[in-house]
Amino acid sequence: MKLGVTIFATDQAIAPHQLARAAEERGFASLYVPEHTHIPTSRRTPPPTGEPVLPEEYKRTLDPFVALAAAASVTSRIRLGTAVCLVAQRDPIVLAKEVATLDLLSRGRFVFGVGFGWNREEMEHHGVDFGKRRELVREKILAMERLWSDERASFKGDFVRFEESWSWPKPVQRPRPPILFGGGGGPKLFRHVAEYGDGWMPIGGSGLGAALPKLRHAMQEAGRESARLEIVVLGAIPNPGKLEHCAAIGVTEVAFRIPSAPAGEALAALDEYARIAERFTS
Repeated sequence: MKLGVTIFATDQAIAPHQLARAAEERGFASLYVPEHTHIPTSRRTPPPTGEPVLPEEYKRTLDPFVALAAAASVTSRIRLGTAVCLVAQRDPIVLAKEVATLDLLSRGRFVFGVGFGWNREEMEHHGVDFGKRRELVREKILAMERLWSDERASFKGDFVRFEESWSWPKPVQRPRPPILFGGGGGPKLFRHVAEYGDGWMPIGGSGLGAALPKLRHAMQEAGRESARLEIVVLGAIPNPGKLEHCAAIGVTEVAFRIPSAPAGEALAALDEYARIAERFTS
């Protein structure tokens, strides 16, 4: 099982390229960053964390593709991923090029973590119907797959349509970078993974022992039981016992959460996690 890190990359936190380089030097396998284009001040949607006030970092996130491109420029091994990209809020033709470009420039190290989104107001500002976000994300990803694979790509769906077009670069990873879905485990999410994904990004790791057999069953029902399934747990409790449990039930990677803080505090947390990782792997 691999060990990585995740952080809310913001204008007040350690620079993503600085953290990526430090994480790679300490032997971590990955760096993941989330996305919010903006946070409407109305705050009608309650925070997903269950806290009464939305944490400050949600308001200040960097663009994930720019942040990860900076990280790619100073590293050579570490995987770089979104956790998660809000696909419903993005133009699929532009997003397909961003994904392919980052995968090319990182020499095949990009991981496409995808989320359906929780903030209704944020989506409304992008013209997205919250109730149709899952169907919209599905169609956008299927359209992007055409752009990544076909020399002359076209797509006709309910939400996305474009006539035969050229689009380069193509991703280095073939047929495309791994697509991992974030969100709570359940039949809807697992159907998406089984149809057009490569894995799941749960937060915290609670209840995984019961959920993973259901995900594998969904893969089997879709005729994909032999497909490689990535399970990347974000922000799991960083201790050897929890890590051993994750490894035993088939988790492929755990990403420790680095505080969204200046370099001194962030690197101190990274060093502590590196010591835990050493105890786990020794």
